[in-house]
Amino acid sequence: MDFDLTEEQRLLQDSVARLLGDKYGFEQRKGYMKSPDGWSREIWAQFAELGLLGLPFGEDEGGFGGGPVETLLVAEQIGRFITLEPWLSTVVIGGGFLRHGASQELRNELVPQVAAGEMLLAFAQVERQSRYDLFDVTTTAKKDGSSWVINGRKGYVVHGDSADRLIVTARVAGGQRDLKGIGVFLVDAKDPGVQRRGYRTVDGQRAAEIELSNVRALAVLGNPEDGLPLVDQVVDESIAALAGEAVGAMQAAHDMTIDYMKTRQQFGRPIGSFQALQHRAADMLVALEQSRSMSYFAAMSAAERNPLERRKAMASVKVQIGRSARFVGQQSIQLHGGIAMTIEYACGHYFKRLTVNDSMFGDADHYVRYLAETGGLVAAA
Repeated sequence: MDFDLTEEQRLLQDSVARLLGDKYGFEQRKGYMKSPDGWSREIWAQFAELGLLGLPFGEDEGGFGGGPVETLLVAEQIGRFITLEPWLSTVVIGGGFLRHGASQELRNELVPQVAAGEMLLAFAQVERQSRYDLFDVTTTAKKDGSSWVINGRKGYVVHGDSADRLIVTARVAGGQRDLKGIGVFLVDAKDPGVQRRGYRTVDGQRAAEIELSNVRALAVLGNPEDGLPLVDQVVDESIAALAGEAVGAMQAAHDMTIDYMKTRQQFGRPIGSFQALQHRAADMLVALEQSRSMSYFAAMSAAERNPLERRKAMASVKVQIGRSARFVGQQSIQLHGGIAMTIEYACGHYFKRLTVNDSMFGDADHYVRYLAETGGLVAAA
Protein backbone atom coordinates (compact mmCIF):
# COMPACT_ATOMS: atom_id res chain seq x y z
CA MET A 1 0.00 0.00 0.00
CA ASP A 2 1.23 3.49 -0.88
CA PHE A 3 1.80 5.60 2.23
CA ASP A 4 3.43 8.50 0.37
CA LEU A 5 1.91 11.87 1.15
CA THR A 6 0.44 14.12 -1.49
CA GLU A 7 1.96 17.52 -2.18
CA GLU A 8 -0.89 19.19 -0.26
CA GLN A 9 -0.39 16.88 2.72
CA ARG A 10 3.35 17.59 2.81
CA LEU A 11 2.63 21.31 2.66
CA LEU A 12 0.22 21.00 5.59
CA GLN A 13 2.73 18.98 7.61
CA ASP A 14 5.57 21.40 6.89
CA SER A 15 3.44 24.46 7.67
CA VAL A 16 2.43 23.17 11.09
CA ALA A 17 5.98 22.03 11.88
CA ARG A 18 7.39 25.40 10.89
CA LEU A 19 4.84 27.35 12.95
CA LEU A 20 5.35 25.28 16.08
CA GLY A 21 9.11 25.11 15.57
CA ASP A 22 9.25 28.91 15.61
CA LYS A 23 6.66 29.58 18.30
CA TYR A 24 6.64 26.55 20.59
CA GLY A 25 10.05 26.05 22.12
CA PHE A 26 10.10 24.45 25.56
CA GLU A 27 10.66 27.76 27.33
CA GLN A 28 7.90 29.41 25.29
CA ARG A 29 5.58 26.54 26.25
CA LYS A 30 6.20 27.20 29.94
CA GLY A 31 5.21 30.81 29.36
CA TYR A 32 1.96 29.81 27.65
CA MET A 33 1.19 27.49 30.56
CA LYS A 34 1.35 30.42 32.98
CA SER A 35 -1.11 32.54 30.98
CA PRO A 36 -4.70 33.01 32.27
CA ASP A 37 -6.06 30.39 29.85
CA GLY A 38 -3.14 28.01 30.29
CA TRP A 39 -2.46 28.19 26.54
CA SER A 40 -1.78 30.82 23.87
CA ARG A 41 -4.59 32.75 22.18
CA GLU A 42 -1.99 34.06 19.71
CA ILE A 43 -1.05 30.53 18.63
CA TRP A 44 -4.77 29.69 18.40
CA ALA A 45 -5.28 32.60 15.99
CA GLN A 46 -2.38 31.35 13.89
CA PHE A 47 -3.93 27.88 13.86
CA ALA A 48 -7.03 29.53 12.41
CA GLU A 49 -4.98 31.35 9.75
CA LEU A 50 -3.43 28.04 8.64
CA GLY A 51 -6.85 26.40 8.39
CA LEU A 52 -6.15 23.94 11.21
CA LEU A 53 -9.34 24.82 13.08
CA GLY A 54 -11.51 24.09 10.05
CA LEU A 55 -9.51 21.02 9.08
CA PRO A 56 -12.22 18.29 9.22
CA PHE A 57 -15.12 20.41 7.94
CA GLY A 58 -16.29 20.56 4.35
CA GLU A 59 -15.13 23.43 2.17
CA ASP A 60 -18.79 24.37 1.55
CA GLU A 61 -19.07 25.05 5.31
CA GLY A 62 -15.95 27.18 5.45
CA GLY A 63 -13.62 24.35 6.41
CA PHE A 64 -10.41 22.84 5.01
CA GLY A 65 -11.97 19.61 3.74
CA GLY A 66 -9.36 17.37 5.35
CA GLY A 67 -9.80 13.72 6.29
CA PRO A 68 -8.28 11.32 8.84
CA VAL A 69 -4.82 11.45 7.24
CA GLU A 70 -4.67 15.25 7.42
CA THR A 71 -5.86 15.09 11.03
CA LEU A 72 -3.12 12.54 11.76
CA LEU A 73 -0.42 14.78 10.27
CA VAL A 74 -1.46 17.76 12.39
CA ALA A 75 -1.81 15.58 15.50
CA GLU A 76 1.77 14.33 15.10
CA GLN A 77 3.07 17.89 15.24
CA ILE A 78 0.79 18.66 18.19
CA GLY A 79 2.42 15.73 20.00
CA ARG A 80 5.92 16.58 18.86
CA PHE A 81 5.69 19.98 20.55
CA ILE A 82 3.28 18.86 23.34
CA THR A 83 1.13 21.90 22.66
CA LEU A 84 -1.42 23.13 25.18
CA GLU A 85 -4.12 24.58 22.91
CA PRO A 86 -7.62 22.97 22.78
CA TRP A 87 -7.21 21.61 19.23
CA LEU A 88 -8.22 18.04 20.06
CA SER A 89 -11.23 19.01 22.20
CA THR A 90 -12.55 21.67 19.82
CA VAL A 91 -11.62 20.52 16.31
CA VAL A 92 -11.42 16.73 16.53
CA ILE A 93 -13.91 15.85 19.27
CA GLY A 94 -16.23 18.85 19.08
CA GLY A 95 -15.93 18.98 15.31
CA GLY A 96 -16.78 15.30 15.10
CA PHE A 97 -20.04 15.83 16.96
CA LEU A 98 -20.95 18.74 14.72
CA ARG A 99 -20.15 16.85 11.52
CA HIS A 100 -21.97 13.65 12.47
CA GLY A 101 -24.73 14.84 14.80
CA ALA A 102 -25.64 18.47 14.20
CA SER A 103 -28.35 19.75 11.90
CA GLN A 104 -27.30 21.66 8.79
CA GLU A 105 -28.63 24.84 10.36
CA LEU A 106 -26.50 24.35 13.50
CA ARG A 107 -23.39 23.55 11.44
CA ASN A 108 -23.92 26.67 9.37
CA GLU A 109 -23.98 28.65 12.60
CA LEU A 110 -21.09 27.07 14.49
CA VAL A 111 -18.57 25.75 11.95
CA PRO A 112 -17.48 29.20 10.69
CA GLN A 113 -16.99 30.29 14.30
CA VAL A 114 -14.92 27.20 15.12
CA ALA A 115 -12.83 27.59 11.95
CA ALA A 116 -12.17 31.26 12.77
CA GLY A 117 -11.05 30.45 16.32
CA GLU A 118 -14.05 32.22 17.86
CA MET A 119 -15.78 29.16 19.30
CA LEU A 120 -14.24 26.62 21.72
CA LEU A 121 -15.86 23.25 22.39
CA ALA A 122 -15.38 20.63 25.10
CA PHE A 123 -16.78 17.12 25.58
CA ALA A 124 -18.36 16.56 29.02
CA GLN A 125 -18.72 12.80 29.27
CA VAL A 126 -16.68 11.36 32.16
CA GLU A 127 -18.41 10.84 35.51
CA ARG A 128 -16.99 9.75 38.85
CA GLN A 129 -18.21 6.18 38.52
CA SER A 130 -17.92 5.74 34.74
CA ARG A 131 -14.17 5.23 34.32
CA TYR A 132 -13.79 4.27 30.63
CA ASP A 133 -17.38 3.15 29.96
CA LEU A 134 -19.02 5.66 27.62
CA PHE A 135 -22.45 4.25 28.42
CA ASP A 136 -22.19 4.68 32.21
CA VAL A 137 -24.19 7.91 32.57
CA THR A 138 -26.13 9.26 35.56
CA THR A 139 -26.48 12.87 34.38
CA THR A 140 -30.14 13.30 33.37
CA ALA A 141 -31.99 15.19 30.65
CA LYS A 142 -35.72 15.77 31.05
CA LYS A 143 -38.01 17.07 28.33
CA ASP A 144 -39.62 20.40 29.20
CA GLY A 145 -41.78 21.65 26.37
CA SER A 146 -39.62 21.87 23.27
CA SER A 147 -36.31 21.86 25.17
CA TRP A 148 -34.29 19.55 27.43
CA VAL A 149 -33.26 20.36 31.01
CA ILE A 150 -30.00 18.78 32.19
CA ASN A 151 -28.83 18.00 35.72
CA GLY A 152 -25.67 16.21 36.78
CA ARG A 153 -21.92 16.33 37.24
CA LYS A 154 -19.06 15.72 34.83
CA GLY A 155 -15.38 15.37 35.58
CA TYR A 156 -12.13 15.69 33.63
CA VAL A 157 -13.65 17.83 30.91
CA VAL A 158 -10.54 18.64 28.88
CA HIS A 159 -10.41 22.42 28.29
CA GLY A 160 -13.83 22.66 29.87
CA ASP A 161 -12.82 25.77 31.80
CA SER A 162 -12.35 27.87 28.65
CA ALA A 163 -14.97 26.30 26.37
CA ASP A 164 -17.83 28.39 24.98
CA ARG A 165 -20.05 25.34 24.37
CA LEU A 166 -20.15 21.98 26.13
CA ILE A 167 -21.17 18.74 24.47
CA VAL A 168 -22.84 16.77 27.26
CA THR A 169 -23.99 13.16 27.46
CA ALA A 170 -27.12 12.72 29.57
CA ARG A 171 -29.56 9.93 30.23
CA VAL A 172 -33.11 10.44 29.02
CA ALA A 173 -34.31 6.90 29.81
CA GLY A 174 -33.20 3.56 31.25
CA GLY A 175 -30.75 2.58 33.95
CA GLN A 176 -27.28 3.89 34.69
CA ARG A 177 -25.44 1.44 32.41
CA ASP A 178 -28.03 0.85 29.69
CA LEU A 179 -26.78 1.27 26.14
CA LYS A 180 -30.02 2.91 25.07
CA GLY A 181 -31.52 6.09 26.47
CA ILE A 182 -28.41 8.32 26.20
CA GLY A 183 -28.67 11.71 24.50
CA VAL A 184 -25.98 14.15 23.40
CA PHE A 185 -26.72 17.82 24.02
CA LEU A 186 -25.10 21.15 23.22
CA VAL A 187 -24.95 23.46 26.24
CA ASP A 188 -23.91 27.07 26.69
CA ALA A 189 -20.91 26.92 29.04
CA LYS A 190 -21.80 30.37 30.38
CA ASP A 191 -25.34 29.36 31.37
CA PRO A 192 -26.06 30.40 35.00
CA GLY A 193 -26.71 26.74 35.87
CA VAL A 194 -23.22 25.67 34.77
CA GLN A 195 -20.56 25.72 37.48
CA ARG A 196 -16.96 25.06 36.41
CA ARG A 197 -13.85 24.43 38.47
CA GLY A 198 -10.79 24.53 36.26
CA TYR A 199 -7.42 22.98 37.02
CA ARG A 200 -4.15 22.04 35.38
CA THR A 201 -3.65 18.39 34.46
CA VAL A 202 -0.44 16.49 35.08
CA ASP A 203 0.75 17.06 31.49
CA GLY A 204 0.20 20.83 31.64
CA GLN A 205 -3.14 21.03 29.86
CA ARG A 206 -6.36 22.40 31.34
CA ALA A 207 -9.51 20.56 32.42
CA ALA A 208 -12.55 21.21 34.58
CA GLU A 209 -15.04 19.65 36.95
CA ILE A 210 -18.52 20.73 35.86
CA GLU A 211 -21.87 20.75 37.61
CA LEU A 212 -25.08 21.30 35.66
CA SER A 213 -28.18 22.49 37.52
CA ASN A 214 -31.38 22.86 35.49
CA VAL A 215 -29.45 23.81 32.38
CA ARG A 216 -31.48 24.11 29.18
CA ALA A 217 -29.77 22.54 26.18
CA LEU A 218 -29.24 24.70 23.11
CA ALA A 219 -29.58 21.75 20.74
CA VAL A 220 -29.69 17.97 20.49
CA LEU A 221 -26.92 16.23 18.56
CA GLY A 222 -28.10 13.06 16.86
CA ASN A 223 -30.91 10.91 18.23
CA PRO A 224 -31.84 12.18 21.72
CA GLU A 225 -32.78 8.67 22.89
CA ASP A 226 -30.02 6.71 21.17
CA GLY A 227 -26.93 8.89 21.04
CA LEU A 228 -24.35 6.29 22.06
CA PRO A 229 -23.53 5.25 18.45
CA LEU A 230 -22.70 8.90 17.74
CA VAL A 231 -20.46 9.05 20.83
CA ASP A 232 -18.72 5.82 19.79
CA GLN A 233 -18.04 7.14 16.30
CA VAL A 234 -16.58 10.42 17.50
CA VAL A 235 -14.47 8.71 20.17
CA ASP A 236 -13.07 6.26 17.61
CA GLU A 237 -12.07 9.14 15.32
CA SER A 238 -10.51 10.88 18.32
CA ILE A 239 -8.50 7.76 19.18
CA ALA A 240 -7.00 7.95 15.68
CA ALA A 241 -5.94 11.55 16.35
CA LEU A 242 -4.54 10.58 19.76
CA ALA A 243 -2.49 7.90 18.02
CA GLY A 244 -0.86 10.52 15.82
CA GLU A 245 -0.22 12.75 18.81
CA ALA A 246 1.44 9.89 20.69
CA VAL A 247 3.70 9.10 17.73
CA GLY A 248 4.81 12.73 17.55
CA ALA A 249 5.60 12.77 21.28
CA MET A 250 7.45 9.44 21.09
CA GLN A 251 9.50 10.67 18.11
CA ALA A 252 10.53 13.79 20.03
CA ALA A 253 11.41 11.77 23.15
CA HIS A 254 13.45 9.31 21.08
CA ASP A 255 15.31 12.06 19.22
CA MET A 256 16.05 13.87 22.47
CA THR A 257 17.37 10.67 24.04
CA ILE A 258 19.66 9.84 21.10
CA ASP A 259 21.10 13.35 21.13
CA TYR A 260 21.74 13.08 24.87
CA MET A 261 23.48 9.71 24.46
CA LYS A 262 25.82 11.25 21.89
CA THR A 263 26.90 14.08 24.19
CA ARG A 264 26.71 12.72 27.77
CA GLN A 265 30.17 11.52 28.83
CA GLN A 266 30.82 8.70 31.26
CA PHE A 267 34.14 6.92 31.87
CA GLY A 268 35.70 9.25 29.32
CA ARG A 269 33.40 8.38 26.40
CA PRO A 270 29.82 9.13 25.23
CA ILE A 271 27.29 6.82 26.87
CA GLY A 272 25.92 6.12 23.38
CA SER A 273 29.04 4.06 22.70
CA PHE A 274 28.00 1.43 25.25
CA GLN A 275 26.38 -1.51 23.52
CA ALA A 276 23.81 -2.19 26.23
CA LEU A 277 22.46 1.36 25.91
CA GLN A 278 22.49 1.10 22.11
CA HIS A 279 20.24 -1.96 22.42
CA ARG A 280 17.79 -0.04 24.57
CA ALA A 281 17.73 2.85 22.09
CA ALA A 282 17.12 0.36 19.27
CA ASP A 283 14.20 -1.15 21.19
CA MET A 284 12.77 2.36 21.57
CA LEU A 285 12.98 2.81 17.81
CA VAL A 286 11.19 -0.50 17.19
CA ALA A 287 8.37 0.51 19.56
CA LEU A 288 8.13 3.91 17.86
CA GLU A 289 7.90 2.44 14.36
CA GLN A 290 5.31 -0.12 15.47
CA SER A 291 3.24 2.77 16.79
CA ARG A 292 3.69 4.73 13.59
CA SER A 293 2.32 1.81 11.59
CA MET A 294 -0.64 1.54 13.95
CA SER A 295 -1.33 5.26 13.59
CA TYR A 296 -1.61 4.76 9.82
CA PHE A 297 -3.94 1.84 10.50
CA ALA A 298 -6.02 4.08 12.77
CA ALA A 299 -6.31 6.75 10.08
CA MET A 300 -7.47 4.16 7.56
CA SER A 301 -9.94 2.61 10.02
CA ALA A 302 -11.50 5.85 11.25
CA ALA A 303 -14.01 5.88 8.38
CA GLU A 304 -15.03 2.20 8.81
CA ARG A 305 -18.83 2.05 8.69
CA ASN A 306 -19.17 -1.14 10.71
CA PRO A 307 -19.06 0.13 14.31
CA LEU A 308 -17.90 -3.21 15.76
CA GLU A 309 -15.02 -3.55 13.31
CA ARG A 310 -14.08 0.10 13.79
CA ARG A 311 -14.03 -0.26 17.58
CA LYS A 312 -11.92 -3.44 17.37
CA ALA A 313 -9.44 -1.64 15.13
CA MET A 314 -9.19 1.30 17.51
CA ALA A 315 -8.87 -1.04 20.47
CA SER A 316 -5.83 -2.65 18.84
CA VAL A 317 -4.40 0.81 18.18
CA LYS A 318 -4.82 1.78 21.82
CA VAL A 319 -3.17 -1.43 23.01
CA GLN A 320 -0.08 -1.14 20.80
CA ILE A 321 0.44 2.60 21.14
CA GLY A 322 -0.33 2.64 24.86
CA ARG A 323 2.27 -0.04 25.57
CA SER A 324 4.84 1.46 23.19
CA ALA A 325 4.34 4.92 24.68
CA ARG A 326 4.97 3.62 28.17
CA PHE A 327 8.10 1.79 27.05
CA VAL A 328 9.53 4.71 25.08
CA GLY A 329 8.73 7.13 27.89
CA GLN A 330 10.32 4.95 30.56
CA GLN A 331 13.45 4.31 28.51
CA SER A 332 13.88 7.99 27.71
CA ILE A 333 13.75 8.75 31.44
CA GLN A 334 16.17 5.95 32.32
CA LEU A 335 18.70 6.78 29.61
CA HIS A 336 18.71 10.45 30.58
CA GLY A 337 19.15 9.69 34.25
CA GLY A 338 18.36 12.19 36.98
CA ILE A 339 18.02 15.21 34.70
CA ALA A 340 14.89 13.69 33.14
CA MET A 341 13.11 13.87 36.51
CA THR A 342 13.44 17.66 36.73
CA ILE A 343 10.59 19.96 35.73
CA GLU A 344 13.05 22.21 33.88
CA TYR A 345 13.87 19.51 31.32
CA ALA A 346 11.47 18.52 28.52
CA CYS A 347 11.92 14.74 28.66
CA GLY A 348 9.63 14.17 31.64
CA HIS A 349 6.94 16.38 30.10
CA TYR A 350 6.77 14.13 27.06
CA PHE A 351 6.32 11.11 29.32
CA LYS A 352 3.51 12.90 31.16
CA ARG A 353 1.71 13.69 27.89
CA LEU A 354 2.10 10.10 26.71
CA THR A 355 0.68 8.84 30.01
CA VAL A 356 -2.36 11.13 29.81
CA ASN A 357 -2.79 10.27 26.13
CA ASP A 358 -2.93 6.56 26.98
CA SER A 359 -5.65 7.07 29.59
CA MET A 360 -7.99 9.11 27.38
CA PHE A 361 -11.05 7.03 26.43
CA GLY A 362 -9.45 3.91 27.91
CA ASP A 363 -5.90 2.71 28.47
CA ALA A 364 -4.10 -0.26 26.92
CA ASP A 365 -5.21 -2.69 29.65
CA HIS A 366 -8.85 -1.67 29.20
CA TYR A 367 -8.72 -2.44 25.49
CA VAL A 368 -6.88 -5.72 25.97
CA ARG A 369 -9.84 -6.83 28.05
CA TYR A 370 -12.25 -5.51 25.42
CA LEU A 371 -10.55 -7.45 22.63
CA ALA A 372 -10.49 -10.61 24.76
CA GLU A 373 -14.21 -10.30 25.44
CA THR A 374 -15.11 -9.66 21.79
CA GLY A 375 -12.99 -12.43 20.26
CA GLY A 376 -9.92 -10.47 19.26
CA LEU A 377 -9.14 -8.29 16.26
CA VAL A 378 -9.29 -11.24 13.87
CA ALA A 379 -11.79 -14.02 14.57
CA ALA A 380 -10.30 -17.48 15.03
CA ALA A 381 -10.82 -19.88 12.12
